[in-house]
Amino acid sequence: MTDSSLHDPPRSAAELDERQPQGQWPPSEEMLAEPVPSDIQEASKERLRAAWKTPTGIRYLSAVNNSVIGKWYSLTAFGFMLAAGVLALLMRVQLAVPENDFLSSDRFNQFFTMHGSAMMFLFAVPMFEAISILLLPAMLGSRDMPFPRLSAYGYWCFLIGGVFVLGSVLFDAAPSSGWFMYPPLATEDEGVGSDIWLLGLSFIEIASIAAAVELIVGVIKCRPPGMRINLMPLYGWYVLVVGGMILFAFPPLIAGDLLFELERSLNWPFFDPERGGDPLLWQHLFWIFGHPEVYIIFLPSIAIASMVVPTAAGRPIVGYSWIVLSAVGTGFISFGLWVHHMFTTGLPAISLGFFSAASEAVVIPTGVQIFAFIATLMVGRVTVILPTLWIAGAVAIFTAGGLTGVMVALAPFDWQVHDTYFIVAHLHYTLFGGMVFPIIGGIYYFYPFITKKKMSERLGRWSFWVTFIGFNVCFLPMHLTGLLGMPRRVWTYPGDLGWDWLNMISTVGSFVIAAGILIFAWDLLRPKGRQTLTERNPWNAGTLEWSHDVPTEAWGARSVPFVTSRYPLWDQPEIVERMDAGRFYLGDAPEGRRETLITSAVDAIPQLVVRVTGPAWCTLVAAAFTGGAFILPTFGIYGPAIVCGVLAIATVIWWLWTATAIIPDKVMKDVGLGLTLPTYVSGPKAPGWWAIFITMLGDATAFAGLIFGVFFFWTARPDFPPDGAAHASAALTTTAGVLLAGTWLSTWFARGLHRAGHVTIARALLIAAPIMASGGAASLIGAVWFPGLQPATHAYPAMMCALVVWSVAHILCGAIMQGYCLARSLAGRMLPEFDADLWNTTLYWHFQGVSGIVTSLMIGLVPRVM
Repeated sequence: MTDSSLHDPPRSAAELDERQPQGQWPPSEEMLAEPVPSDIQEASKERLRAAWKTPTGIRYLSAVNNSVIGKWYSLTAFGFMLAAGVLALLMRVQLAVPENDFLSSDRFNQFFTMHGSAMMFLFAVPMFEAISILLLPAMLGSRDMPFPRLSAYGYWCFLIGGVFVLGSVLFDAAPSSGWFMYPPLATEDEGVGSDIWLLGLSFIEIASIAAAVELIVGVIKCRPPGMRINLMPLYGWYVLVVGGMILFAFPPLIAGDLLFELERSLNWPFFDPERGGDPLLWQHLFWIFGHPEVYIIFLPSIAIASMVVPTAAGRPIVGYSWIVLSAVGTGFISFGLWVHHMFTTGLPAISLGFFSAASEAVVIPTGVQIFAFIATLMVGRVTVILPTLWIAGAVAIFTAGGLTGVMVALAPFDWQVHDTYFIVAHLHYTLFGGMVFPIIGGIYYFYPFITKKKMSERLGRWSFWVTFIGFNVCFLPMHLTGLLGMPRRVWTYPGDLGWDWLNMISTVGSFVIAAGILIFAWDLLRPKGRQTLTERNPWNAGTLEWSHDVPTEAWGARSVPFVTSRYPLWDQPEIVERMDAGRFYLGDAPEGRRETLITSAVDAIPQLVVRVTGPAWCTLVAAAFTGGAFILPTFGIYGPAIVCGVLAIATVIWWLWTATAIIPDKVMKDVGLGLTLPTYVSGPKAPGWWAIFITMLGDATAFAGLIFGVFFFWTARPDFPPDGAAHASAALTTTAGVLLAGTWLSTWFARGLHRAGHVTIARALLIAAPIMASGGAASLIGAVWFPGLQPATHAYPAMMCALVVWSVAHILCGAIMQGYCLARSLAGRMLPEFDADLWNTTLYWHFQGVSGIVTSLMIGLVPRVM
């Protein structure tokens, strides 16, 4: 198929909409087999090498390649894990003997708080995201992630926030109320520790959500042509599930953090029972995040096992569809378990029964996945490779943790062991077995892909057995320690209760674990300059990441392949040779730009050539200013914090202005194999639109957390709202709802008129929209200000004002986006046929328009009918 008008500029937006991929699809075998002359191959390699070159020297810090960011991310998370492990060892020294004074009580509290916080927020989730950023493009045969600078920004936020939070231990200023920060202990803490935890980890959560958005869009839109959603590697499915869980689990915690910090900073009593608050609200918001967090940690480990097991068995995975359904089911059920952590808070018996049953039910999909792996090994010809040893150890330890999980899922038993060392043992059997062992196995497996060299077989086995034995010596006795009544989070204990010998055994075991981890760390980091490069596919695996170049190249896939199998290296003859020859798609970079393919969400039909961003300092600068906006308020430095916030926004705007939605020189591009694709699209085909949509889903979840707070108080407190309480102005809330609906519709109409070529009218609407948005924000503020709602007096006015704070911040963000689109249009950077920015802004206002109207109803109408 040919079309002589493919390279003519479009005459209208409608004409552009009609332009679809043109040419041969799917490619024929004759086209795939056509040889490429060696001189053309070498010339195209040099152009690709130049386009994807990694900066050197100090400019190396400006790199955004997934291969570079993934390594930084992984090593940083591993460093935080080692630091948290040191804190654990110091705690075990304190508990080795009764009435020890090695640590003071306050220092011990800081250590156990930071140990749990670092392991959860600085290691477990970031390590999954880091490994996924590093591996996923190669698994999908893609060049890079769709938003490389977003990955880099997320990494720098993670590094700055992690150093700030974990470094507080060195200055005796760390939080000391536990990694769950229960009020009133945490809210009434007179030091800065609670603020460091809240603001620092909120900052880190931005990095986690940014990475989740990047990964979800990458899986949905960056699969290679032909890789239908039921053909992609199981790892991709786990990335989708876990990314979605992060998207819906972290935002309720962000909502809780907002309420917590408002209470800490402004004395708004969300958790103070004497003023209408309830500390159980924090527990609900925290554990809505906290229990899915367990499976956010566990499922990535299963994802690694899903790659190692078929390779060890030498055959495709058994029960692919069942594993996918089980992973989705595990993620779904995990959101119905949060009260599992609140059985002792006095909840009704019917609630205990429901959540106990849900806690038992989650075992079913988890078991299906493990049995599928066992079946794969049983029907295959197993080659015993080192990574399988770590996976087997993980299954053994996690199964033991699952058995105790079934026990604590029974409310009567949980009442007996709650807050004892039995729970500490259960937690570590679940998380260490479900996370640390598989991660180490995965590192041994993927290390030849990352560095083109192998780790030591001998050191790997030593590390495994020392760690495995040490783990069981350390944590197995804790079950008995807990059953004997030793409470967790105590810094010392009397010597006549029978706990001393058990604690000594656990302390010895902890140092054995440390020895095993240090062997692994040495094997990972030791110099390997004289070691020869590994063969290309040392494990004889079947997935695309093992088509990598040896020695390494920065371009990802040499050419983006056409895939027809779940294990293309096993099932598609000559695929690697054809990729190397540039025989597939985007085998050249004649314009010297970094490019990758965008395909349809389900069937992976090619839709777009997207030009991804290259090295830049703006990601580091934006992260530094964002860090200032979060970190400085911890110490009461509000003026410079506001300046940092403004500069962070300005840096992001400059980043977007100069590097995104660029009008292309050619609207169509020949990508190879007779296929011609657009170089610019707007709306649901564009990865940017998907990023906004996914981000707003998470944002809407956080907003729902605040709405949950209102109805929680309404059902839990008889004085919500209190008798005679002042309510928000009905007139002003109505005005706000009307204005916000108006700005929503104005933005929507502006998009349609602009696309139709009515640019002047669209610009007028883009002028009116932020004016109405500002009016709506002012009306919301006035609605609680003029009637005299005093948020420091009671939880009711505090919740109403919190909703206003949340909505006003989002409205102002939307107004900035509208102004940005107007400026792009006036500058000639947004034309009717190139209007991705306006599509994305309109999508934002679809969410914000609804949430703004809901806010108006929640503060103006709902309290009057409660």
